[in-house]
Amino acid sequence: METPVFDFVRRYAASGTVRFHMPGHKGVAFLGCEPLDITEISGAGELYDDAPDGILSRSERNAAALFGASRTCYVTEGSSQCIRAMVYLALTARRAGTPPVIVAARNAHRALLYAAALADAEFVWLWPDARESLCRCAVTPEALRRTLEGLSAPPAAVWLTSPDYLGGCADVAALADVCRAFDTPLLVDNAHGAYLRFLRPSRHPLGLGADMCCDSAHKTFPVLTGGAYLHVSRRFREHVKGALALFGSTSPSWLTLASLDLCNGYLSGGYPRRLSDTVSRLDALRGTLRRHGWNVEASDPLRLTLRGDAATMCERLRRAGIEWEYADRDFLVLMATPENAPGDFSRVADALGGNDAPGMPRPRLPVARAETVLSPRRALFAPHERVAVEDAIGRICAAPLVSCPPAVPVVVSGERIPPNALPIFRHYQIREADVVRES
Repeated sequence: METPVFDFVRRYAASGTVRFHMPGHKGVAFLGCEPLDITEISGAGELYDDAPDGILSRSERNAAALFGASRTCYVTEGSSQCIRAMVYLALTARRAGTPPVIVAARNAHRALLYAAALADAEFVWLWPDARESLCRCAVTPEALRRTLEGLSAPPAAVWLTSPDYLGGCADVAALADVCRAFDTPLLVDNAHGAYLRFLRPSRHPLGLGADMCCDSAHKTFPVLTGGAYLHVSRRFREHVKGALALFGSTSPSWLTLASLDLCNGYLSGGYPRRLSDTVSRLDALRGTLRRHGWNVEASDPLRLTLRGDAATMCERLRRAGIEWEYADRDFLVLMATPENAPGDFSRVADALGGNDAPGMPRPRLPVARAETVLSPRRALFAPHERVAVEDAIGRICAAPLVSCPPAVPVVVSGERIPPNALPIFRHYQIREADVVRES
């Protein structure tokens, strides 16, 4: 498959052209990558307004063909930029008189909350029946149907996070059927699942009925940090570039764009076979760890999620020179890709060894349903102050404080912080909260 963006920047780097344009390094190698780092010079095009025959448009069409999308757009500011654009597109496409409401699973990334505040949208939340982690919120088709039936008008969109940070995957196809019955677009935060398209059969949300989804290419593909895709169905393709331009920098990283372009060739080659081999190695590692007494959670195919004494697991991995993706008190997450060498998997098994405390009880956290007092926008833009979480009970949340990962808020902007949120704050070692200042 052609790689027009990378070919252009490589030719330019080799041309000896005197650079009286940005960036300021002028192609001089400080880190080593600068010769390939350019700006929107003649022939390069402009990310949000490229000519149909431009190198960026050609490359994006290659990506769309790989993913089976009506349109795929490159993003250099991660899925967070895609999320803002998706919310904007859904709100501006809704029928006249339809309220700016998004029905969302409660394990949404904080980027969704910020997008709603910018767009002045409000939420109807889909809550879990029980909670063992902020990251998880299983949504059944029946629960979604009941929620949509209870609304006075169809929402602007339904929002899912799948896979979630622990690797939980929603039944996107069944939930998409419910959304179609209510003529409501389904939007999926697929930041961790770009590779799902290349499983056999594909498990990518777009192929399962989603109307829009974002993929963080850099999470599971050999793409530079910040590289992402926004995939849209036909109903949203016309205005997608304008939506991305509204929330994106006018100085996108051409190194990141070149890596997205090169990734097309990588994916169109032997990637599905290499992906299958990696999935098999990870399955074998899961089996080994189960035999050693570890509590292996169900997850998406490229993730290893272990439940138990995460501090002990992290210490064993650290001694073996292994870094993990995410850990809290109860869960440890490792993410693999075909770029992991075969020996990496046995190294994890050797490092963890046997579990000294198998059969630990599952964590149980309160489901801290909170009263909505203000819209996310009003709360986030109101004067606010930071207080200890013990003093935040009964106050209105202004900006949620939660680390990334997992970036899933305990309480969202505009909600009155309930008493049963306090043990969740303490569980995740959140010691302060931003609350609306009282007059």
